Amino acid sequence: ASSNKEIILCKDEAVPREEMGNGQALENDGKKMKTQDNKAHQNNLKQLCRICGVSFKTDCYKKTHPVHGPVDDETLWLLRKREKKATSWPDLISKVFKIDVRGDVDTIHPTRFCHDCWSIIHRKFSNTPYKVCFSRNSTKEWQRHSPNCDVCHTTRQGVKRKSQPPSVQYGKPAKTVAECAQINRNVKNQAQINKNLMKEIVSCKNIHLSTKLLAVNYPIDFIKSISCQICEHILADPVETSCRHLFCRTCILKCFKVMGSYCPSCWYPCFPTDLVTPVKSFLNILDNLGIRCTVKECDEEILHEKYGQHLSSHKEMKDRELYSHINKGGRPRQHLLSLTRRAQKHRLRELKRQVKAFAEKEEGGDIKSVCMTLFLLALRAKNEHRQADELEAIMQGRGYGLHPAVCLAIRVNTFLSCSQYHKMYRTVKAVTGRQIFQPLHALRTAEKALLPGYHPFEWKPPLKNVSTNTEVGIIDGLSGLPLSIDDYPVNTITKRFRYDAALVCALKDMEEEILEGMKVKNLDDYLNGPFTVVVKESCDGMGDVSEKHGSGPAVPEKAVRFSFTVMNIAIAHGNENKRIFEEVKPNSELCCKPLCLMLADESDHETLTAILSPLIAEREAMKNSELLLEMGGILRTFKFIFRGTGYDEKLVREVEGLEASGSTYICTLCDATRLEASKNVVFHSITRSHAENLERYEIWRSNPYHESVDKLRDRVKGVSAKPFIETVPSIDALHCDIGNAAEFYRIFHMEICEVYKNPDVSKEERKRWQLALDKHLRKKMNLKPMMRMSGNFARKLMSKETVEAVCELIKCEERHEALKELMDLYLKMKPVWRSSCPAKECPELLCQYSYNSQRFAELLSTKFKYRYEGKITNYFHKTLAHVPEIIERDGSIGAWASEGN
Repeated sequence: ASSNKEIILCKDEAVPREEMGNGQALENDGKKMKTQDNKAHQNNLKQLCRICGVSFKTDCYKKTHPVHGPVDDETLWLLRKREKKATSWPDLISKVFKIDVRGDVDTIHPTRFCHDCWSIIHRKFSNTPYKVCFSRNSTKEWQRHSPNCDVCHTTRQGVKRKSQPPSVQYGKPAKTVAECAQINRNVKNQAQINKNLMKEIVSCKNIHLSTKLLAVNYPIDFIKSISCQICEHILADPVETSCRHLFCRTCILKCFKVMGSYCPSCWYPCFPTDLVTPVKSFLNILDNLGIRCTVKECDEEILHEKYGQHLSSHKEMKDRELYSHINKGGRPRQHLLSLTRRAQKHRLRELKRQVKAFAEKEEGGDIKSVCMTLFLLALRAKNEHRQADELEAIMQGRGYGLHPAVCLAIRVNTFLSCSQYHKMYRTVKAVTGRQIFQPLHALRTAEKALLPGYHPFEWKPPLKNVSTNTEVGIIDGLSGLPLSIDDYPVNTITKRFRYDAALVCALKDMEEEILEGMKVKNLDDYLNGPFTVVVKESCDGMGDVSEKHGSGPAVPEKAVRFSFTVMNIAIAHGNENKRIFEEVKPNSELCCKPLCLMLADESDHETLTAILSPLIAEREAMKNSELLLEMGGILRTFKFIFRGTGYDEKLVREVEGLEASGSTYICTLCDATRLEASKNVVFHSITRSHAENLERYEIWRSNPYHESVDKLRDRVKGVSAKPFIETVPSIDALHCDIGNAAEFYRIFHMEICEVYKNPDVSKEERKRWQLALDKHLRKKMNLKPMMRMSGNFARKLMSKETVEAVCELIKCEERHEALKELMDLYLKMKPVWRSSCPAKECPELLCQYSYNSQRFAELLSTKFKYRYEGKITNYFHKTLAHVPEIIERDGSIGAWASEGN
C-alpha cells in the first residue's frame, strides 16, 4: 500500500493512504462496503412482491402494481359496481390479506405487489369462486435481514417511521449539550421553512377565515385544534388524514400536488383517497364558534356555520371580496323551504293548529282554501301579481299551464313560426278549455330576459365613443346617422345589439362551461384572469326575404346578417396559456350569436359601410381595453381577439376593396393573376393584408406616379375601393366545395363531349350531352339538375360512385383512369380543409397534402390541358396553393368557415 500510494476519497478530499492511519483506512473501507451492501439490499427489495414475496425477475411476473396510492381504473370500476367505499390499495390489501401496509418503510418493505395477488383481490370483490393460492399464514413477513443492517434497522419499539428525522451520527449520541441544542435548532428552522413554503403554495389568505376573527379569546391549544395545520386559518371544509391530522380540503390537496403524497405535519405517507370527514361532534363544535363580522360598521357576532349567509346579506359592501364562504355541501338547514318535509311539519306545528282551528270555525274545515288564500294575499302585498294570477287561476280550476319560458323553448326547438305557434295555442285552448300554452306576448316578455342588456359590466379603460350604460338591448342600426351619406339614400331597416353588450351576454350564457373548464384544468375557481377570448366574426347575405303579405316601407327585398362565435377561451397560468373552453362545433347555428340584421343587398357597398361602421368602431375600441365582468361570484377580467374569417369570397372582395371575382387578380390571399396561377399552380404564399390594401387604395385614389389606368391597376393589384372591415386571409370552405364541384361538373361534361379531341364542339352538341349527363346522374345518383349548385348537390356529386357513373358515358378507357385519379386525389385533399381539426381527424392526409396537390396540378396541366391552358379557377388555385399555409397558421380552415352564420 505504501509503494502504490493508493488514493481514496474521504470528505471530498483526495488523501494518500500512507498519510492516514491504518485504522482510519480500514474504517473507510468498511463504510464503503456497507454502502454497497445497502444499495444491493434496496435493489433486491424492488424485485419482490410485498404480499407473497415472489421475485419479479421471472417472465411470468413482469406486470406489477404499487402498494400505496389510488387503485387502477379497472379495480375502481369493479369497486363502484359492488358499491364499495375503498379506493386505495392499502385499504384493499388490509381487507383481503389482513396486512397493514400503512406503516411500511421503503428500505424494509417492497413497494409493489405481483399480478397474481392483484387477481386474488379482483376475484374477492367480483364474488367469483376461486381457490386461494396461499393462506394468511403463508404471506411474507418482512423483517430485518441481519442484526447489523442499517437499511432495515428496527428498534425495540418497532419499525422506524419516515417521520423520524435521522440522527446526524447514527448510533452515536451527541457529545455535548450544546451540540444537541444546535441539532434541535436546525430541525426547528427547517420545519419553519417548510411551513412558510406551504403557506405560499396554498395562498388562501383572502379565502379562509383568520383565527383572529374569533369572538371569544380561546386558549391557544383549542385554537390550534380548530385551525388548519398548513394555513393556520379556521378549518374550512375540514378533512382528516390517516395519521389523525386536520387540514382544509383545498390546502392539503394543493400540498399533495406540489410536495408529494405525505402528511404535511408528520410526513407519513398519505394520499387524497385516504382523506375522510372528521366526526360530527367535532364539526358541531366548529360550526358553533362565534365569528366577528369583517364588514365595517357591523358589530354582529355570527356562528361560523351561518357566516356565509350573514356576509351575503350585506347589500352594499366594499370589502366583500375579502372572504368567500366555502360551500361544504349537504343540505342547508336555515331556511324553511330547504328543510325536509318532516322538519317543516315540526317547525310549523303550532301554526298548523291555529289554521286548523280557524278553518273549522269559519270555513267548514277547508284548510286548503285558507292556506292558498293566505299565500295569495302575501303575493298581492308584495306586488307579485303575475304569480298571484297563476295561483288564482289554479284555485278556480282554470290552470295556468306551462311557464312562458318553457313555451318559448318548445316554439324554438320545434321550429314553429309565431303564426304557427299562435294557431296551436288557440286550438289547444279551444279543445281542452284550459290555457296550457301561453300567448305570444308572454313569450316575448320571457325572451327579453335572454337578450343583452341584463348584465352589469365595465371596461377599463372605458371604450372610446361608446356609452358606459350597460342596460342596452336591441337598438336601431341607423341611430346617429344622417338620412343620407354622400348623397346616397339609406332606405333600409336595420336592428342590432351593441357589440360589447352582446359579448357580455354570450359569456354569461357560457358561465357554467367556463367554470367547469377551470375545474377540469385544475385551476382555482377564484382565479380572476385575464381570460383571453377569441371571437370569430361572420357576415353573409340571406337571400330573398321579400314581404309576402301586406305592404310596408320601400326597403330592399334582401337581408344581410352579421354575427359572431366565441371560438375559445384561455387563461394565463404560470408560464403557459391553458385553454379552458373550445367550441366543439364552431359552424353550428347553436353557437352563432346574431349581432346585426339589415334589409339590404350584400353588394350594396355604401349601405354596408353606413350600417357596419359603428360595429367596427366598437370592435376597434374593445381591442385596447379589458372587460370586467362578474362570473361565479368573482369579478374577472377578459381580453378579446377578433378574427374576421367568416366571410365568403364575394364579401371579402367587397369589404377589402378588391375587384369582383371576374378580375385578372383571381385570389383574395395573394397577388397572382389568372395566367400566373395557371403556370405556377402550387407554389404561392399569402401576401395580401388589410393594411396593405389600405395603402394600395390610397395609391389608387391619388395616383402619385401619374400612371395610366392599366399601369396603376397593375400596381395596386386589383384594389379599387376603400377597405373598411379587417379580415383574416382565409378560405371559405363551403363555397370552396361548391366552386370545385361546379368545375368537376364542367370537366365531366367536356369529357363526354370529347373536347380533348375536338375543341370546336358545337353548342347544340354540348347541350345534348349536358342533358344526357343530367339524366344519367338523376338515374344513377338521384341527383336532380339545378340552375345554381347548392352545397348538398356538391357533396353528393364529389364521390367515386359519381365518377363510375360518368365513365359509363365516356368511351376511352385512358380517360376513365385520368378522371378517377383526379377525383381520388380531390377526395384525399378535401377532408384537410373541411375538418375542424385536421391534425387530429386526418393527420395522414394532412401530411400527404403537398404531394396530392402537386399530382392534382400535374393532371390538370397534362390530361386536362384543353380546359386549363393559361387559366384556372380561383377556388382550384386556393385549394392547391394556400391550404397548407393557412392550416399551419390557424390549425384549421373548416373551423373558421362561415356555414353557421
